[in-house]
Amino acid sequence: MTDLSGKVVVVTGASRGIGEASAKALDACGAQVILTGRTTDDLERVADQLSNEPIVLPADLSLAGAGTALAESVLNVVEGVDVLVNNAGIPMRRMPEQLSEDDIDLVFAINVRSLLTLSIGLAPSMKKRGGGSIINVSSVAGVRGPGARVAYAGTKGAVDAMSRALASDWGPDHIRVNSIAPGLIATAIWEESRETIPGLIEDMEGQIALKRWGFGDDIADVVVFFASEASRYVTGETLVVDGGLARVTASAKPQVLPELLD
Repeated sequence: MTDLSGKVVVVTGASRGIGEASAKALDACGAQVILTGRTTDDLERVADQLSNEPIVLPADLSLAGAGTALAESVLNVVEGVDVLVNNAGIPMRRMPEQLSEDDIDLVFAINVRSLLTLSIGLAPSMKKRGGGSIINVSSVAGVRGPGARVAYAGTKGAVDAMSRALASDWGPDHIRVNSIAPGLIATAIWEESRETIPGLIEDMEGQIALKRWGFGDDIADVVVFFASEASRYVTGETLVVDGGLARVTASAKPQVLPELLD
């Protein structure tokens, strides 16, 4: 078991899905977790399942100045932070012609601006503690070219690029910055579609080399890796965790060339 005892960790978007799973996994390793998100009831539900004096700090990261304000709130309740998991984000499924400027501003405000300003706000406390780890949750959409996702994919590509740039800026301060790009994860975002669209689960599984959807704990285990000393010499990387969706050819049925048949 990874030991994160004595570490203070902030997890954004911690009320469900990948954020909830990550908070539970980090707590199980001994970390004190600060949970933040928009829904207080859900944050408190998650906190009730944690053991190491969790702290709930509700925040709406769509608002101007929210990332900076959240950093200030965190540092009002703890002396400093060792790990930041920037998981908060929203999807945006629209064809380019359907996007308004308000749509674009909203998805970039949450997925990009708040992530960067929160990181900037908490980095000085990491430097004082001798270093730290920032883990940015991006998406396989930043690696592939998904249809009807141009604004969303743009934000996730930006997250990966910012992770590399921050790794350069803060490497001398022993702050590691990496991103995780999940693939198809069976979280609340997909819940309705999985239940109401016939064949969706099987069709999407057919495109994945490992032939299954991912789950929150599949990503949470990688979050723990980046939070721990196991990744002490890794920075500026984007780790795609998608069962082979982005880079491995897969189909619902095995593809056998005629010359390989008996």
